[in-house]
Amino acid sequence: MVTERSTLDPGFSGSLWARTAAPGPELPVLAEPVEAEVAIVGAGFTGLSTALHLAEAEPGLSIVLLEAEEPGFGASGRNNGQVIPTLTRPDPDDLVARLGPERGERFVALVRDSAAFTFALIRRLGIACDAVQAGWIQPAHSPERFERVSRRRFEQWARRGAEVELLEPRRLAERLGSEAWFGGWAARTGGHLNPLAFVRGLARAVLARGVRLFARSRLVALERRGARWRLRTPSGRVEARRVLLATAAYSGPATGALARSFVPFRPWMLASEPLGENVRRSVVPGGEAVSDTRADLRFLRWTADGRLVSGGALALPLGERARLERRVARFLAEAFPALAGLRFDFAWTGTIALTADRYPHLLALGPDLWAWIGCNGRGVALATALGPHLAALLAGEDERAAPLPLERPAPIPLAGLAGAFGRLTLPYYRWLDSRP
Repeated sequence: MVTERSTLDPGFSGSLWARTAAPGPELPVLAEPVEAEVAIVGAGFTGLSTALHLAEAEPGLSIVLLEAEEPGFGASGRNNGQVIPTLTRPDPDDLVARLGPERGERFVALVRDSAAFTFALIRRLGIACDAVQAGWIQPAHSPERFERVSRRRFEQWARRGAEVELLEPRRLAERLGSEAWFGGWAARTGGHLNPLAFVRGLARAVLARGVRLFARSRLVALERRGARWRLRTPSGRVEARRVLLATAAYSGPATGALARSFVPFRPWMLASEPLGENVRRSVVPGGEAVSDTRADLRFLRWTADGRLVSGGALALPLGERARLERRVARFLAEAFPALAGLRFDFAWTGTIALTADRYPHLLALGPDLWAWIGCNGRGVALATALGPHLAALLAGEDERAAPLPLERPAPIPLAGLAGAFGRLTLPYYRWLDSRP
């Protein structure tokens, strides 16, 4: 459970996305009892995409969507905005080994097509969110990682028809404008966007399709009443037959075991001052999104107004912004000398949910009560593309057709301390990154 409780929180309001995205729709607070066939909790990528596709597939179905603050307040509106058609891990062969040939390949195909799906949805709905489908590149931070990781991932995705390419060291240096990495691979369907603008566009789309969307309506209790669920907020309640909890890292006590089934991790995002065209021509001139093979990830992407957005995380929560600005500026200057002396105009933070095994999980929390967890930092594309499949589940489709097997949540021991423990693993990950 996270501590942010208001849109005035600088982790939200101080972001570049909050400053540049068009305002979201004016939304009411739930202040009375309502009934619905389906209730969805959480207006981020998962909740909004699911509500959208359910409303389109089942016109006239009564759908209520509850949001504790405003759409995009959580991780969906705070991330780097990279649209990546892969998982951090596992790789495709591992997914198939775990899920079985039929379901495993179906889920791999969903991930493979997730970025293309997201950009196609943006075009179909006409959402203005600075969407750029220029591709995504994963550089290898050592020659050994190029041979052991980049080649393997490229080969596994290429075998499954993904639009990917292997980038030998010289070709990668040309694409990035830097020799700081040692080859890599790229997914041509990837890219980047303003995630908060995307969320707000989705919110307008669901309203246009008849979904009742309530803001500042936090779930405070969830209980089974006969054949229906009762969802209580501070000033109202919803009675619904089927429920999806799409709250991820912002799951509160009312979500029960879901709130104890992940490790909360709190990265920072930094957006530079606007940079000149000469710098943009020398640093990732093709405009791709970039995130490398380190466990302590290094990532960057351009914005429409010429800012470089990067970020990272720190083990100790002391003076984070200043310390992280120095750390990120140093890494960027080492990789791209043209960025020496880089200054940052914006810094913001939020919480993402990491699963203990880094796999995604579709959870059955009770009769007609579901949740999913486990984008592990890749939620822009994955959560959006899962929307139609979660919508089918809420519409009554056979659970065996779901993209993932239904599981019971596996609470993490000492869940209340998991976030602190997770931060303290960063030095270990940096040590791993230093090894072959």
